Amino acid sequence: MKSQSKSNTNKPIKNQGRTRVKAAGKEAGKAQSGAVSKKAETKSKVQIKNKNKAQDKNVFINRELSWLEFNGRVLEEACDTRNNPVLERMKFLSIVSSNLDEFFMVRVAALMDQYLAGINGKDFSGLTPEEQLMRIEEKIQVMVKEQYDCYNKSLIPALKKEKILIKKLSELDKRQEKFIEDYYFNTVYPVLTPMVVDKSRPFPLVLNKSLNIALILENDDEDEPIFGMVQVPSVLDRLIKVPSDELSNQCFVFLEDVIEKYIDKLFTGYNKFTLTQFRITRNTDQALDEEEAEDLLQAIEEYIKKRKWGIVIRLEIKKKPDPRLLEILMEEFEINDQAVYYINGPLDLTYLMKLSSISGYDNLRYPSLTPAISEELTDIEDIFDVISKKDILLHHPYDSFDPVVRLIREASEDPKVLAIKQTLYRVSGNSPIVEALINAAENGKQVTVLVELKARFDEQNNIQWAKRLEMAGCQVIYGLVGLKTHCKVLLIIRMEQDGVKRYVHFGTGNYNDVTARFYTDMGLFSSNPYFGADASALFNMLSGYSKLPNMHKLYISPTGIRAKFVNLIDNEIFNAKEGKKAHIIAKVNSLVDEGIIRKLYEASCAGVKIDLIVRGICCLKPGVEGISENISVRSIVGRYLEHSRIFYFYNDGDEKIYLASADWMTRNLDRRVELLFPVEEKDTFRRIKEIIDVYLKDNVKARLLTSSGSYTRNHGKGRKLMNSQEYLSDF
Repeated sequence: MKSQSKSNTNKPIKNQGRTRVKAAGKEAGKAQSGAVSKKAETKSKVQIKNKNKAQDKNVFINRELSWLEFNGRVLEEACDTRNNPVLERMKFLSIVSSNLDEFFMVRVAALMDQYLAGINGKDFSGLTPEEQLMRIEEKIQVMVKEQYDCYNKSLIPALKKEKILIKKLSELDKRQEKFIEDYYFNTVYPVLTPMVVDKSRPFPLVLNKSLNIALILENDDEDEPIFGMVQVPSVLDRLIKVPSDELSNQCFVFLEDVIEKYIDKLFTGYNKFTLTQFRITRNTDQALDEEEAEDLLQAIEEYIKKRKWGIVIRLEIKKKPDPRLLEILMEEFEINDQAVYYINGPLDLTYLMKLSSISGYDNLRYPSLTPAISEELTDIEDIFDVISKKDILLHHPYDSFDPVVRLIREASEDPKVLAIKQTLYRVSGNSPIVEALINAAENGKQVTVLVELKARFDEQNNIQWAKRLEMAGCQVIYGLVGLKTHCKVLLIIRMEQDGVKRYVHFGTGNYNDVTARFYTDMGLFSSNPYFGADASALFNMLSGYSKLPNMHKLYISPTGIRAKFVNLIDNEIFNAKEGKKAHIIAKVNSLVDEGIIRKLYEASCAGVKIDLIVRGICCLKPGVEGISENISVRSIVGRYLEHSRIFYFYNDGDEKIYLASADWMTRNLDRRVELLFPVEEKDTFRRIKEIIDVYLKDNVKARLLTSSGSYTRNHGKGRKLMNSQEYLSDF
């Protein structure tokens, strides 16, 4: 076995394309360089009481460890037998696995690049890349054990109780065995490709995240064993449903187990087989050189192909494998012990997501939610007439996403509509919005669509939609070089009796009719002429690379949102120092940006009350003496994925609320085109404020962040239980 150059991480694979090394501290450096405008710096100096404490590494939580805490909260939901039905728990357990896959492919991969390049710089939490990798490995080993304990000891028995059976082949009766035999030879066998390694056949390339069977082939009369491998085909269902004598039973077996059973039929001429199942995760954080790409579409298509063959970051293997097989795999993938995860159960639990959709069994799911249609949009003939009279807020999934689709569909058919402009980041596989835009172009409308091709892991889907839109006659923009366009904007230009009028929809989430059913997001319809003028200026910048003028109402990153947040926080600091009430509430997916965190620390020290609702990563430490005593942080993880970004500022009684597509992350503030917009209509303002209050009262799905970086349940003795998501379903 090859020696390892470092003790805690993997070695690079020879002759494979390396990804760009991300310099340690690069992200933090960018945050500092653009964190505060000169005007804001002169207006307010840092007021943290204890500067030494503020600069100390203990003031910040490591980003990666914070993310693992979040995934741990998802795992808690999978284990929660009291509040979550069994099929819903299956979804949570599947999400834990898919989350870990992406975490390894992107975050661990980036740290690996830094480590292998010999970078020893510390992040703002005080950890080097090597130290982060060590702590990540320790935490994930524990998490994987807990995940499979949940699967084996809780989930599978619960399914068995409901007569949903996942059986071993040894547990099948004669009729079921005959069914499996027929299925193997008629369906499975023709698809399989056996591979062996010898002098003429090198070790095969193994696809990222594919499930494989490795084996040693031997004969009693031969000294030299041979290594073989077969990929479990992803084109076939992983769970094979077998007939059961009891009509009420649902009985399944794993495809990989069936392949193992008949392995001698695949590798003939051998009488001894040593088997194990394995799965690898590769580095997909490949570099995309946008500056040198003449055709961004072609460059991204090539980038997707390269991503399949990054260096191996993780090896998952069935528990207690034959040492010879383990040694071969570790040597070929050039990894060490820290990259190996021994799995006590079926590899890749993402299969549970599909099983959770098994027909029937509604009693094992959450009660169904029928999204409401806003009263203003019910039984109307002309949606434009309604929006022209007042702003309308939609809060998904409680409010239906259908009005957004309807607006675009009606615009595509309306002879008064001259043009439609829209940004698309992640859309569904069969998007009614894209179909409506295509229809609009075919009807002679001027249709401009910015399709962000760099939306991670959605690139291929977006490329296909971009090509279809172009074929229909739409003007398609592929995003900006060096910046992801993440803002959610729809602009419709309509000729009316008084002249041209603009209608807009701004959102905190994607124009995706599927995720709108289980992501909490907010969208705003408006005919506010200032919104319309600003939206036009934004699209002119996106399509023509023109400089943004001074905006009336909107704030756009990377030029304006950071400075606006700093200004709003500074205003609360000023009011607190004047002895006035000062309060900030922010609901985001992630809080990572060092500049924003330091500004919040300054506000806390000035006496500003700060309530943060952060679903995922939070690098801010609440409750640190002399630093963040006035800050509370809670995370809500439940049936729906909390995705909306809401920002409230007391503003000396003249309260302000803003919605945004941006989180408080450096990438959102400095390296993406994002949108921050104010909520001004009184009814809408009041409704959002009430929603925020519900989130802050949650003591069922909310967890409170401690200064140690861990989370505790928010239950209180004697208090009435409040599940914010259940409450908002009836709000």
